[in-house]
Amino acid sequence: MLIDRVEVLFKAGKGGAGKLSFRRNSKGPDGGNGGRGGDIYVHATSDITLLNQFSREVEILAEDGVPGGKDRRTGRDGEDLTILLPIGTSLLEKKTGKLIHELTKVGETILLCKGGKGGLGNWEFRSATNTTPKFAEPGQKGVHRKVVLSLKLIADFGLIGLPNAGKSSLLNELTNAKAGVADYPFTTLEPNLGIFENKCLADIPGLIKGASMGKGLGLEFLKHIEKVSMLIHCISSESNNPGEDYKIIREELKAFNPQLLKKKEIVLLTKSDLPKSSKLKDALPVSIYDPESIDKLKAILRKG
Repeated sequence: MLIDRVEVLFKAGKGGAGKLSFRRNSKGPDGGNGGRGGDIYVHATSDITLLNQFSREVEILAEDGVPGGKDRRTGRDGEDLTILLPIGTSLLEKKTGKLIHELTKVGETILLCKGGKGGLGNWEFRSATNTTPKFAEPGQKGVHRKVVLSLKLIADFGLIGLPNAGKSSLLNELTNAKAGVADYPFTTLEPNLGIFENKCLADIPGLIKGASMGKGLGLEFLKHIEKVSMLIHCISSESNNPGEDYKIIREELKAFNPQLLKKKEIVLLTKSDLPKSSKLKDALPVSIYDPESIDKLKAILRKG
């Protein structure tokens, strides 16, 4: 199951304590500084399943800095931690709901939590008036943040339609995706992504009448359509009333967010190779078994 919203507590590492130490047979200070605590970064990738890593782990800790040592030895810095997140993830402060950052580009990296500074050892506090400082600093606490991670797919094209509209088969034909295909409702239980000539296609799981009210897969996937640039509305030629099928989906989009109706849209009549195919005005007939129809669709997608 695709996880698209989760709360995570991120804790950067604490700085190591400074050392309180004096050289042997001497009152001279030689305590070293503590290492800094590890930072926490987040890095955007195209893997939409990455929030699943938090299905059990809801607290992420970076390494603490190592305390300073004798002979002015500085403690090792805590290791930085980089967390991979899907593109389209919004990071929100749990307490205030304020947006921290939205990951919109594959490869971008941001610093989420800064590690604490290491404390100074007593060597750093020596002076002409205090040749034997008897104190050292503790390490500072790293930044702690309770963050809500909320995923909305970012794609150039979104395949939408009722169950069994042929979206997954079409995605597989156009891209290198391996979406599951079978002849029964809700074959696709989570979004699938594929790449067509550097453009991303998202197969949004089958919607049904009442989806905007939470019926069926409902609100879980309607929100993913908000980030899609263009809709590819698939209607099966097996339908007894393709016009009604089109209307059902459009009404659900409007009920969820009227702005969705303003998105550019291509209407496809899929499975057009079937002997008793329905007709729909202004829809492009297409079949994965008809290379010419697939080429026409590809030409449209290239123009975008």
